[in-house]
Amino acid sequence: MMGRTHALTGWCAGLAVAPLAGVTSLAQAVVFAATTAGYALLPDLDHPGARASKLLGPLTRGLCWLLRKASSALYSVTKGPRDEKHSGMHRHLSHTVLFAVALGAATAAGTAAGGPWAVAGVVLLGLLLAEDALGDWLLPVSGAAVVWWVYENSPHALEQLDAVSGLLGIAVAVGCVTHCLGDALTESGCPFLFPLPIAGETWYELRPPRWLRFRTGKAVENRLVFPVFLVLGVLLIPGVWPLVTELVSAVFSEATVEAES
Repeated sequence: MMGRTHALTGWCAGLAVAPLAGVTSLAQAVVFAATTAGYALLPDLDHPGARASKLLGPLTRGLCWLLRKASSALYSVTKGPRDEKHSGMHRHLSHTVLFAVALGAATAAGTAAGGPWAVAGVVLLGLLLAEDALGDWLLPVSGAAVVWWVYENSPHALEQLDAVSGLLGIAVAVGCVTHCLGDALTESGCPFLFPLPIAGETWYELRPPRWLRFRTGKAVENRLVFPVFLVLGVLLIPGVWPLVTELVSAVFSEATVEAES
């Protein structure tokens, strides 16, 4: 399983998309990215051994069972003439762009109808998923960001929570799509363009050339992919990149002055 890598790439994707979605403050960006990181784990709810399936005990295990049954049923009635013989339970229904868009739209509609408590529930689930994969440090950091966000908008905090329902839909969809793109780089690939038929397959597993693929949990993921995105995840935090460039510029300027003298 690629749990922590999925969560980390979701964090990076959230920080990258946040400005495009109209998120401006540091506190909002951290909450948005942490939510995206959590929902980047959700597609693996179709696997009983995944973090998402174990997170809330019987509740998430029950959702896992339902998703696996639905995915298998959909696969059996939609598979193309060249699709492989497969149960269709894992890496199928929940690993598609269609699922990501549908879940994002449902999240936006549900939080808009449910108000602040629905918004809080979606954010909390995302944070719990992300914390389970990336570590306990994420909860106090994200919690502090939520408190600061509320403080910035007090006494209009509840209005602000209602206003972010659409943003949460984007965060959920981006997280799921990021998961699919990550799985597409592995040996098994990912059928995330379903139901678009490709080469006679409805569930065509997209993947790059063999030399660009890697196996989950092995050296390439642990020693290359994860460290690269770890650095990127820090640099994408609002304000960090300008600070780094300013620091590097100051160091080089000082070195140049010393060399000339």
